[in-house]
Amino acid sequence: MAESSRKQKILIIGAHPDDADIKAGGTATLWAAQGHQVRLVSLTDGRAGHQTDHGPALAERRKREAEAAAASIGATYEIFDIPDGELDDRVEYRHRVVRLIRSFQPDLIVTHRTTDYHPDHRFAGLLVQDAAYLLTVPAVCPEVPHLPQSPVILYFSDAFRKPCPFAPDVAVNVEDQLDRVVGMLHCHASQFYEWLPFNAGHLNQVPETDSERLAWLGQRFRERIKPLADRHRDLLFQIYGPRAGASIQYVEAFEASEYGAPLNSESASRLFPFLPESWHASLSSGQKSWVDVPEPTGPKFTLEPPPSTAVATRKTRTKATPIAPTPKEPRARSTANGASSDLTPPWMGESEFE
Repeated sequence: MAESSRKQKILIIGAHPDDADIKAGGTATLWAAQGHQVRLVSLTDGRAGHQTDHGPALAERRKREAEAAAASIGATYEIFDIPDGELDDRVEYRHRVVRLIRSFQPDLIVTHRTTDYHPDHRFAGLLVQDAAYLLTVPAVCPEVPHLPQSPVILYFSDAFRKPCPFAPDVAVNVEDQLDRVVGMLHCHASQFYEWLPFNAGHLNQVPETDSERLAWLGQRFRERIKPLADRHRDLLFQIYGPRAGASIQYVEAFEASEYGAPLNSESASRLFPFLPESWHASLSSGQKSWVDVPEPTGPKFTLEPPPSTAVATRKTRTKATPIAPTPKEPRARSTANGASSDLTPPWMGESEFE
């Protein structure tokens, strides 16, 4: 079978049993619909995610919810037994992630950035980064065969700006998949109808009946992710073209990680066959030549000018033209109708999906 037509293995690693669904559920639905093998993973058991229920009973409930959500799109869910809120970067956990990835042999990993409000999210991203090179080292976890190279690694989107903002390389139109994504989230009743509304201060807004809840959740989810399309409109133009890109309303966006194999024309055509071929062809065809030297041919692997160049440039300026400081981004404010803007911290107000 040609490499371009081989079914891909997609590993979506979140910290909790709903993170993968929220951040990549639409794209996961597209992959699964085309017959690719999609596995969602939670590195913790979710036992802390509730205002009244917690411990093993909640962990078991969340496991059932996650399995139902994955099954609804033809995927599977794997949940680690690490307690919710206690994920860190110990070697034991790193090796578990190494064994997870090697056993599944994914073509693509999608996970959190290490810039995030929740420590479990940050450590999930860090564990994947720490595992990326060690996947190829036979002496590490020798009981599981090593991989010849790290797979492509992508990061979920977020709105955090420090120390570095999210810079997407891929944006996927998921408008036709939104009902399926909301169906996945609907399976996580303990989260979207209990814990998250409680934590955000609007538990009293949750409807009583199942049908009303589904409609309520769908509306809220659409409101929360809609700003992403405008935020990444230029990228949508590049991928879908100006006309189609201008009309897209709902997207999931991902940033390529320098820790994995490059997202180039070959890998993009395999991993995102539902995106236009013109975009695949526009990407670099280069490969990383050494693990700690970026490729100079793509936006993710461009070498920075040496410090001496920057210093010399500064010396050519006169005192009459000082270097202006970079203006700070304005802080998020409430919108006219009183709802939180899309940059409101995720643990406040309306932003439980960010």
